[in-house]
Amino acid sequence: MKTVVLLSGGMDSVTAFYEIAREHEIVAALSFDYGSKHNANEIPFAKLHADRADVLHQVIKLDFINELFASDLLTSGGDIPDGHYAEQNMIRTVVPFRNGIMLSVACGFAESVEAEALAIAAHSGDHAIYPDCREPFMQSMATAMKEGTYARIELLRPFISMDKTAIAKRGAELGIDFAETWSCYKGGTAHCGTCGTCVERREAFQLAGVADPTTYLATPPIPKAPDTNH
Repeated sequence: MKTVVLLSGGMDSVTAFYEIAREHEIVAALSFDYGSKHNANEIPFAKLHADRADVLHQVIKLDFINELFASDLLTSGGDIPDGHYAEQNMIRTVVPFRNGIMLSVACGFAESVEAEALAIAAHSGDHAIYPDCREPFMQSMATAMKEGTYARIELLRPFISMDKTAIAKRGAELGIDFAETWSCYKGGTAHCGTCGTCVERREAFQLAGVADPTTYLATPPIPKAPDTNH
């Protein structure tokens, strides 16, 4: 199928980009510049991979999110918290309905370029704190996209039942150089190593048995996951 891929430049979306390319024709890669602290770090990697694959890379600005929404992930928000990625304080990094907004825009774009499908790299590790990454939400969006377009756009989510560790393994199998991806929510010149996304990245490589090519400012012990039984 002719497919548009949401390509942020993070390790999940880059892996999904190459995974989708194995079975579908990628007609465009979309990145969203919405004012996150790490947009400037991620988007160049998205462009690098799209250009390398000779795929159109389109950056869509969503300035209103940074101006109107409340989230510490945004440059208009507070500091990015450190700790395990499933801790309750990481909810501060949730951008309200971000995937709903981006998928809606991307769906309209996909139909406009005569694509048949749209791919997103949402995975099971996101489910703990991001409601718009969970499969019930994705199923609802998939139905809305199909019913709301003449092209009956399909929503592909190849990693929805996989965790970050499995994605790291799959990326290694695909020969991806993960040094050409970005995760740290703080931005900066190097990965901090302590924020939730850095912890998730470090843990994924460790558990996957894949060499981590990332330069971190600090590599303290990986914090324990929170006890969700209480």
